[in-house]
Amino acid sequence: MITLRPAGERGHAHHGWLESWHSFSFAGYRDDRHVHWGPLRVINEDRVAPGQGFGEHGHRDMEIISYVLEGALGHRDSMGNGSSIVPGDVQRMSAGSGVTHSEYNHSQEAVTHFLQIWILPDRTGGPPSYEERRFPAADKQGRLRLLASPDGIDGSVTIRQDARLYAGLFEGSESADHRLAEGRLGYVHMARGEAMVNGRPLAAGDALLYEGEPLIRIEQGRSAEVLVFDLPGG
Repeated sequence: MITLRPAGERGHAHHGWLESWHSFSFAGYRDDRHVHWGPLRVINEDRVAPGQGFGEHGHRDMEIISYVLEGALGHRDSMGNGSSIVPGDVQRMSAGSGVTHSEYNHSQEAVTHFLQIWILPDRTGGPPSYEERRFPAADKQGRLRLLASPDGIDGSVTIRQDARLYAGLFEGSESADHRLAEGRLGYVHMARGEAMVNGRPLAAGDALLYEGEPLIRIEQGRSAEVLVFDLPGG
């Protein structure tokens, strides 16, 4: 079964300094049909106004991935990490037993547009940790590049869950297939642009949920940036 999750049906919040679209129930948005997909708990598409951001706040027992589409996102946390991530960077923070952090758009002119992704870990507690990797556009052009995995294979960031996150850029005749093992769930999120995914036209913000399906196929992209999640079922 493949289910369409249209962009316009996501939760939406506008706080002046922040505009956010929620693929799953989050904060004041509640939809019992869309609480999580396997361990995938949050995909928030956030736009942060210049000079604004999220003040210091805490997390625990969550794998948090930040994926910047435009601008830059400044990060500081209670582990002593401080950085600014830009398009092409992937940041992973395992909250474990507890961590505090802040995220800011330090530009005074440009909006920061990024995806905030939360994945439930396969075990609770443990020390928090942080990791950051850069994935050049050339590594994602016309193919699906592994960004996050449970074992850090192929230079991916390591998460505490049997889940894998891929990203790809597609234009024209470029295409890619991803096979889902029996019992696995799939989730495709169109971050930007347009593409045909399993014969269905997807535009920015649209998603497809896969259950009992063996194949994800992406083709006919137009400035398409696509995220693919391979997730445990159950």
